[in-house]
Amino acid sequence: MKTKSHFTTSLTAIALAVSLATGAGESTAAAKKSQRPLVQIAILLDTSNSMDGLIEQAKSQLWKISNEFIKARQEGVAPEVQVALYEYGKSTLKQESGWIRQILPLTTDLDKVSEELFALRTNGGEEYCGWVIQRAVEDLEWSPAADAYKVIFIAGNEPFTQGPVNYAKSCKAAITKGIIVNTIHCGSEAVGVNTKWKDGADLADGKYLVIDQNRAVVSIEAPQDKEIARLGVEINQTYLAFGRAGGEGAKRQAMQDANVAALAPASGAVVQRSLAKASANYVNSSWDLVDAAKQKDFEVTKLKAEELPAGMQKMSLEERKAYIEKNSQERAQLQTKINQLNAEREKFVAQRMKEAAGANTLDAVVISAVREQGEKRNFTFK
Repeated sequence: MKTKSHFTTSLTAIALAVSLATGAGESTAAAKKSQRPLVQIAILLDTSNSMDGLIEQAKSQLWKISNEFIKARQEGVAPEVQVALYEYGKSTLKQESGWIRQILPLTTDLDKVSEELFALRTNGGEEYCGWVIQRAVEDLEWSPAADAYKVIFIAGNEPFTQGPVNYAKSCKAAITKGIIVNTIHCGSEAVGVNTKWKDGADLADGKYLVIDQNRAVVSIEAPQDKEIARLGVEINQTYLAFGRAGGEGAKRQAMQDANVAALAPASGAVVQRSLAKASANYVNSSWDLVDAAKQKDFEVTKLKAEELPAGMQKMSLEERKAYIEKNSQERAQLQTKINQLNAEREKFVAQRMKEAAGANTLDAVVISAVREQGEKRNFTFK
């Protein structure tokens, strides 16, 4: 059993390192564009022993990194972003499965990703990088599209060579499917090279990333932050929970608000979550009538009265449609306000960043890697 250095920067933020939306087109090329381009990210988190720092940073930086890519486009179309989550190296997991657990398959539900991150706990174990990469490559439903951005991020600081599955074979299998493998070593660059973290990335066209494990990521506070956070709470009132998933979805949304609010204010997580809610990437069509009504195959007429929110059950069909539209418009207005405030905020933050020295922290290196690799798949980032 090995003790690990704390990761101070969020890995999963990675994950969430991309957030976007919509698509359309004409004729044959248009048929393709009618399906939004895909960004698929698998996050492989080492949860053995002293990895609490990694998990804490993942909780706080998830929204920040996902929001970095709200304005990304591929041929003018914003992609759908899917995130999968694995943990490995914890002794309480099953030995026969390599101490590996798939926490989430590829999903667009950011609240669910956040919920699972807050539930993670660490424990000692063996860290089998080759095996967990193999699992992610073989288990997940990766897109066959050549222009999809498919990527694995794996973090840790023990030798990449551990375990019965050869890391080289796993990394080569990944890139054969067009899946890039980025490795994140917490520690010195030389140690990561010597323990094959760099080799793993090189074999799968990835980036070898090294982070400063002792540097905490601190958000730059802006004058607009309090109002953005307030509007991020207010926007919840426009959600109309329906069906069997409604109660659970609304509860999860509120719980993730509370979880983020409990983090250190300096992390900036509350503001970043509010910005996510104002984007097309935060979609809850499985339990919210406003989002569901935007889906082509959704018809409110098919819902039974008892599946609707209590206040809508005695409404006529036309009244129900009007009520959904009313909440949709109110949400759009709140989103517009948040985005306007954020435009001002970005100018303020950009100026402060110029004045501050750059830090080799996870959010910085991950954003750099994703942008560089995304551009090779014809994604542009404003």
